[in-house]
Amino acid sequence: MSFSYDTKEELCRDTVNRKCCTVAEAYGVLLFCNSFTPKEVKITTECAPFALRLPRLFWKAFGVHFDSRPEEVGPSLKAGFSITASQSMAAIMEAYGYGRENSVALHINYAMLEEDCCRASFLRGAFLAGGSVTDPAKRYHLELVTSHYHVNRELQALMLEMGFQPKETTRKSNYLTYFKQSGAIEDFLTSIGAPLSAMEVMNAKVEKHLRNGVNRRFNCDVANLDKAVEAAQEQIEAIRRLEAGGALDQLPDKLRETAALRVEHPELSLAQLAELCNPPITKSALNHRLRKLVELSHLD
Repeated sequence: MSFSYDTKEELCRDTVNRKCCTVAEAYGVLLFCNSFTPKEVKITTECAPFALRLPRLFWKAFGVHFDSRPEEVGPSLKAGFSITASQSMAAIMEAYGYGRENSVALHINYAMLEEDCCRASFLRGAFLAGGSVTDPAKRYHLELVTSHYHVNRELQALMLEMGFQPKETTRKSNYLTYFKQSGAIEDFLTSIGAPLSAMEVMNAKVEKHLRNGVNRRFNCDVANLDKAVEAAQEQIEAIRRLEAGGALDQLPDKLRETAALRVEHPELSLAQLAELCNPPITKSALNHRLRKLVELSHLD
């Protein structure tokens, strides 16, 4: 299953006890589902836990049954639900203050979302019906999609009031509210009742940081090693030139000792090579001797 599916499954484990929150969650479902008009409701989902939750949610919120629903649900099945019965639609419209005879101007009725718990339930329903979240191991992206312009605009205002700072865009004829920051996704998922999924996002972020840190250190070590190898090769070539010109034997004992150690141990770092000197010297002193050898080789 996808991370988005697992998140919705976690959300569907939550049992809504308060009637106001049930109505608010159903409201989010309706405004972000496939179709919601005064004459019909159509909801399609591939999430089996959500498909099992829907009939209970609508019965508790409105006392209505779906006129059409799948005979069975499963992870690989697309489930379609619909309500067209006049009496059922009237009950839904009445719950949100709409007259059955009027066309629905699809706005968010803030009077239904005065309590914090109802706002969280509304966002949970919106995510279940029209939301998705990308596997955080790949990238950070969570979005809510609706075909209703005013709903999208008012969702922005609602989220800002709740402390979120989402972005918005359009995709074909749909309107998107989305997050691309891991922290914002964590907070959103926690607020709507998916703390385990939020923790997965946090863990993925920590793993990425650790991996990036290891890679940076590795790349730094490789770069330093390359520099050390190049420097050692240059020093050895300088020593070979001094030796070929007969100048090496004329050098002071300390420089001859350094030259012999470098040729014998080309793989060692300056610190390691300095320890082999008799007596041991500092890394800085050894580096000074090697620079002197290179300089003399160019004069020879």
